[in-house]
Amino acid sequence: MVIMTSSETFRPVLERIAEEISRTPGRGRPADYIPALAACDPRRFGMAVAEPDGTVHGVGDWRQPFSVQSVTKVFTLALVLAREGDDLWDHVGREPSGNPFNSLVQLEYEDGIPRNPFINAGALVVTDRLHTRSGDASGALLDFLRAESGNPGLGFDQEVAASEAAHGDRNAALAHFMASYGNIDNPVPVLLDQYVRQCSVAASCADLALAASFLARHGVRADGTRLLTRSQAKQVNAVMLTCGTYDAAGDFAYRVGLPGKSGVGGGIVAVVPGRCTLCVWSPGLDERGNSVAGVAALDRFTTLTGLSVF
Repeated sequence: MVIMTSSETFRPVLERIAEEISRTPGRGRPADYIPALAACDPRRFGMAVAEPDGTVHGVGDWRQPFSVQSVTKVFTLALVLAREGDDLWDHVGREPSGNPFNSLVQLEYEDGIPRNPFINAGALVVTDRLHTRSGDASGALLDFLRAESGNPGLGFDQEVAASEAAHGDRNAALAHFMASYGNIDNPVPVLLDQYVRQCSVAASCADLALAASFLARHGVRADGTRLLTRSQAKQVNAVMLTCGTYDAAGDFAYRVGLPGKSGVGGGIVAVVPGRCTLCVWSPGLDERGNSVAGVAALDRFTTLTGLSVF
């Protein structure tokens, strides 16, 4: 039965989802290739819903900070798009890759232009361009997240950053390869440092649901100023829908029906334009790098509420 949700009924929906998730036996495995994430308990679960006016509802571990990882790619994309507009798309595409998020395969065939901003190669290009524009890509990102979430305590997890830097050979290869095609402006070591710091942000479901609310407000920030045009906000949401969950984007769109962006820390941000933003966290991942419980929870949310872009 579909429940047409008003703000007063978000909480019971979240509580029902949490209760159902608690009875789910298979929860996946944490990202063991990043040592700092490998010890996370895959049965942890939190979920938050933020309304456009800043009201937040949550359940479970929704106030627990976790490693945001690739979810930050949504925010860096928005910050660069706000600065460069359509010029950005000369350097990165908007198509699903169909390959793992750290694949090198397509870059050689496509002259160093990554398929989309959410695979690692594309995110490196976006971070590079933000660093050129701002002088401190990770700092610009952190300032934005603090302002939009209302949490000045957000910061980088130095242990996670060091762990990723020590196991970042594939990202270094991607960056050097794109640099050979002239698609990277900054020195590769500088870019890699900015990129791992960006991915090491620690934030909670509440923080991220609030921070992403500008996409539900069609580009308008928490203070009422406009970051993106309405058309640009649509573009970000569209790329999230088609490319935001690695090479499982089709299945995610089929099951959930919302723009979403996942990270290997177990977080997923999703957007219902005009209505709300969501963030769910559970560290156990499937073979494609998406949170098992997180996808299931978002699937149940759209089923129970009838909120979808379709």
